[in-house]
Amino acid sequence: MEKDRELIAGKKAVLLAGGALKVPPDFRPPFPLSRSTAGPGAGSTGIVLSFGGTRVKKAIFTDRGEFELAGAGPKYKVLKDGAPFLDDVTIEPTLAHAPEQAFYNLDTACIYHCKFCTSPYLDNRTTKGLDPDKVVSLILKAAERPEMKAVALTSAVVKDPQSTVDKLSYVIAKVRERLPSIPIGVEPYIDSLEQVEQLKTAGADEIKLNIETYDREIFEKVCGEQDFEWILTVIEHAVKVFGRGKVTSNIIVGMGETDANVLAGVENLARLGCIATLRPLRLNDINRGPMTEALGPLEPPSPDRLMRLAREHRRILERHGLTSLTLHTMCHQCKCCDLVPFRDL
Repeated sequence: MEKDRELIAGKKAVLLAGGALKVPPDFRPPFPLSRSTAGPGAGSTGIVLSFGGTRVKKAIFTDRGEFELAGAGPKYKVLKDGAPFLDDVTIEPTLAHAPEQAFYNLDTACIYHCKFCTSPYLDNRTTKGLDPDKVVSLILKAAERPEMKAVALTSAVVKDPQSTVDKLSYVIAKVRERLPSIPIGVEPYIDSLEQVEQLKTAGADEIKLNIETYDREIFEKVCGEQDFEWILTVIEHAVKVFGRGKVTSNIIVGMGETDANVLAGVENLARLGCIATLRPLRLNDINRGPMTEALGPLEPPSPDRLMRLAREHRRILERHGLTSLTLHTMCHQCKCCDLVPFRDL
């Protein structure tokens, strides 16, 4: 069984590190396609591949792709460079951005200019121009579907962090009033510790506060308008408010950092009671230029590197009495974009 998990995780690592998925020109997916406005695939159209108890979301094209989808469904095969790679693959629906979750991005325009982020470049046709009451309505509509297991909310910062937290808190409170037992996760930018309490009081169960990289030099180059030490302070405070194992933070892998630096970040976050999300960097036509200008040419993390870091990630969490299984919203529950300790390995 453990060998099978390693094999599936290894295949997932190849998909995460690799390129797009080619589909036939006449491909008719069994579910509506997902168009992301946040996360690694922001701006792209993709499908969720389900296999061996895990998932991967892949951008799709009809004219190119390192991987290729074959078959007429409901079971498919995936080829890699023309050779068999995966059998017994299904396509899983996204409820809203993620499988089994109503995951909404309230805004994409942002006062910060993190070099890897593509969300601010998306137009209103992609972002759908959602207002808070519309988001509430969409979440309540999604809750009528039996597969919905969680709600998640994120947002760029249009004006200032407080106004964004107010908007997130409004949606959370309205949803919590109507759905008292649903897990709710939130991914905000914070500039005062009181905002953490505000989100918790509104009804959030989990919070994601992204450090993005534990390499301070890289942080200054890609997130220079933010404060590294402040984010760690907020994370430490959030653990006191939300509890150990209910706070998570992205560490992006592939920006020129060392493995030792990544794992030092995982260790320090775990010491605080926070579970890292190791997120492979995705470069695309939107963010490649700014990232290259900031950091020089970048190579995507290899599958072997992703597996190596994921194994050590789990060992670090175990030493600190943490597990991703305490998280029921957002990325660890979704599993589409990362190797998740305790779920994939």
